[in-house]
Amino acid sequence: MTDATAPLLELRDVSKSYGGVHALRNVDFAGRAGSIHAVLGENGAGKSTLMKIVSGVIRPDTGEMRLDGRPVAYTSPREAVAAGVVCVFQELSLVPDLSVADNVCITDPPRRFGLIDRRAQRLAAAALLARVGCPGLDPRARVKDLPLAQRQLVEIAKALGRNPRVLVVDEGASALSGAELARVFAVLREVRDEGVLVIYISHRMNEIRELADRCSVFRNGRHVETFDAHTLGHDEIIRMMIGREVTGVFPAKPAAPRDYPPAIRVDHLSWDGRLRDIGFTIGKGEIVGLGGLDGQGQRELLLALFGVLRGVEGTVTIDGRPRRIDGPAAAKAPDIAMALIPEDRKTEGLVLAMSVADNIALSSLGGHGSGILGGGILIDRARLDSDVEAMVRSLQIKVGDVNRAVATLSGGNQQKVVLAKWLMTKPRILLLNDPTRGIDVGTKQEIYALLRRLADEGVAILLFSTDLAELIGCCDRVLVLYRGGIARELAGDDITEMNILGSAFDVALSGGPVPARTHGAEVPQ
Repeated sequence: MTDATAPLLELRDVSKSYGGVHALRNVDFAGRAGSIHAVLGENGAGKSTLMKIVSGVIRPDTGEMRLDGRPVAYTSPREAVAAGVVCVFQELSLVPDLSVADNVCITDPPRRFGLIDRRAQRLAAAALLARVGCPGLDPRARVKDLPLAQRQLVEIAKALGRNPRVLVVDEGASALSGAELARVFAVLREVRDEGVLVIYISHRMNEIRELADRCSVFRNGRHVETFDAHTLGHDEIIRMMIGREVTGVFPAKPAAPRDYPPAIRVDHLSWDGRLRDIGFTIGKGEIVGLGGLDGQGQRELLLALFGVLRGVEGTVTIDGRPRRIDGPAAAKAPDIAMALIPEDRKTEGLVLAMSVADNIALSSLGGHGSGILGGGILIDRARLDSDVEAMVRSLQIKVGDVNRAVATLSGGNQQKVVLAKWLMTKPRILLLNDPTRGIDVGTKQEIYALLRRLADEGVAILLFSTDLAELIGCCDRVLVLYRGGIARELAGDDITEMNILGSAFDVALSGGPVPARTHGAEVPQ
């Protein structure tokens, strides 16, 4: 007789590292059949790495995984699916140009005489769509023509069609709300009651409270604790996720709040359902942080402000004048003077085969012209070289020869080159997308000092960071985003890890909600 309390899925002493960075350290995890098991933790806690191991996307460096008490070692997601381990990820795996039916049945379509039976496939897809609350969705519709919420429901239907024994939902319901979300919850409870282990990862604490039977908290790649749901409150869970004091060396903030003249004001900014009625003001010389957990619209907001996205609604006012920013060229023009430090320095910030000097000069060539010849710009090379060398010294970029390929530099020095490239444009508004991710502590401290120095010179700075300590140590105010809108604004002593995380999870902590402050722009509640 099978022990009903024995785990269906178990991980023992599992570790995984990437280039010396420990994503998981000696992790134990156990989930029982017929339960919904929530996995909680900050960004970088190890949740996604754990799920990639469970689903066969990656293999652990050490440790063992067991299914039904037997050791398993999947070499691919296909092997995991064949064993009944199925995942629904936030980044959808659908093929946009195929039909809904093709996507739902893509791994094992019904066949007749050796060919795909289209009618049977449509009927199978329709039944699964009805189960997830989309009975009216045409299985012949192309996925790319569906709104995001319906695409997520198709992804869930596809997973259910694989008859899972372990169903991993990693932010797989993040685009759903209202009746759609309630229906998905009902489906997850149904499959749980059929004996499936549902592993549910979400940044929405209220969902966890409503849905989960058990919870496991991860922090810094380690399993902290597993407990029955409803036995601990939000405060206790968030303290488990934090588990540390704020550390790091940050330059001193202004001793008293300043009356910053406005540099940029944003009103009612929305885009594609992923940004919702956002409003805020940043003053000259002010550092404003963007907080919240990954995927809540922070990156989209920076891209929208820099003119990268199309179809953005709302008003952006620069130095008191409404401006239309319809592309990066308009954003970096002298009358706006905005710069964006992108998220991925290797693919978005640098041309790796080019020299350090040429990378630094790329964005400011137009400002180093000495004349026009044949419709082009004559570059004042001596002045450009002098400015590049001055920037290398100012940012302490460790390179013996600026003509070396930038690919030969360390990650931290590459990031300094990205910063130097945009500082050469003399920006008045600086947007930063997680600028210290993946670089060493010493370089981080240099960048923190640089940001404060730029602010003291009057630059308005909007900083998105996944590092809470950075937001607390660097920023004069923090805007916490949740589901594409500003959930809360924090300033002064209110900028704490508890308040940022509580706002990111859209819960009120025991001290009560922190009131939003508008600073001249309406903040949706």
